[in-house]
Amino acid sequence: MTFNLKHKHSDFPHKSPLKKQKLEPAAAKRKAEADQKAAMTDWGKFKKRTAQKANCPKGYDFDHASGKCISANANRKKNSRSGATKRKYNY
Repeated sequence: MTFNLKHKHSDFPHKSPLKKQKLEPAAAKRKAEADQKAAMTDWGKFKKRTAQKANCPKGYDFDHASGKCISANANRKKNSRSGATKRKYNY
């Protein structure tokens, strides 16, 4: 029995649960840089660290406002940009 270990990328379609934005290449690059910069702030690192510690089941995200795991869909719906949660954690 032989196995073909050479696969094309199209053989394994990996779809993101998030919708991909349709951006011009230059705009996509700027957005990626801005997203990376935001993720590397003290607040972004804190969120990542606490979310990983929570060890939520698949399909769930850590909600920093309530301090528990909730469905990813619900978490993305309710997130706001007011900064209230950020202030709660003194960031």
